[in-house]
Amino acid sequence: MNPTRELITTRHNELIDPVLGIWGWEIPVYLFLGGMVAGMMIILGYFLFKGRSGELRCSCTILPGLGIVLLSGGMLTLFLDLEHRLYFWRMYLTFEPASPMSWGTWILLLVYPALLAALFIRLPGFLREFFPPLRILAEKAQSNTAFVRFVGISNMVLGGMLGVYTGILLSAFGARPLWNSALLGPLFLVSGLSTAAAFVHLIARDPYERVLLAKADNAFLGTELFLIILFLTGLLSSTQVHIDAAHLILSGPYAPAFMVFVVGLGIVIPLIIQSLAVRHRIPHTAAAPILVIAGGLALRFVIVYAGQASHWMTAAITR
Repeated sequence: MNPTRELITTRHNELIDPVLGIWGWEIPVYLFLGGMVAGMMIILGYFLFKGRSGELRCSCTILPGLGIVLLSGGMLTLFLDLEHRLYFWRMYLTFEPASPMSWGTWILLLVYPALLAALFIRLPGFLREFFPPLRILAEKAQSNTAFVRFVGISNMVLGGMLGVYTGILLSAFGARPLWNSALLGPLFLVSGLSTAAAFVHLIARDPYERVLLAKADNAFLGTELFLIILFLTGLLSSTQVHIDAAHLILSGPYAPAFMVFVVGLGIVIPLIIQSLAVRHRIPHTAAAPILVIAGGLALRFVIVYAGQASHWMTAAITR
């Protein structure tokens, strides 16, 4: 059988001709927002578990509401990507254990109650003012240490699941050699933690949290760079199609964006700036967190677009 027959007989489909890619900007934006919210949930859960919910300037006051808004924005981009938007609700009528998308659908459904529970613990001022019964219940919830810790643990667990899922969603597609790596899940989780730490560093009102998150982000950035090296090493030591896929972001058309915006501006330079800042060599600035956030977004765009450009044609032609 002619190994190129499938490509020849399907080239009439405008959705896959000529690059065999149908995902646009919506998917990388969704993966970015989902990953950052996952990281925010882990940070929020850590603060709650450590008993910081009573601190007036704790970021746990604003993170739940921001998480709900950002995640809803990500869900909107995912909805825009759907071909049959009126039938999205059918995803919630079944659960397919072997489907990463099915897992993601239900994880996203569970994330909202966890964020709402955290929001309830530190109820915003306007809700306290206009709904006195809610204020009384919120005060009781905040004083219940066991409940606060349970909410914190729930946010950390669900945040971890959400962050890993954003990478597994891609690695499950065997037709794209660039995505054929078990490291995508951990990589996207750590990248989400890094962007979340940078974002919370920007909005934190407590100097203790700003320093803590800068130190944590340095660890996340170093881990992210290590995982990227492992990811590329795994591809380069595999089959020819995986080597070709790796070269798409190492020396091919996606290399400039990957090397400059993801590795250089998104990881290395912020790591240097924040390392100097936590050692009190330079003052803390917004430059490094902004670069980290932009680099996290660039990583999703490069991986999604380069992944769709990778294919198995080399293997098919040489057999």
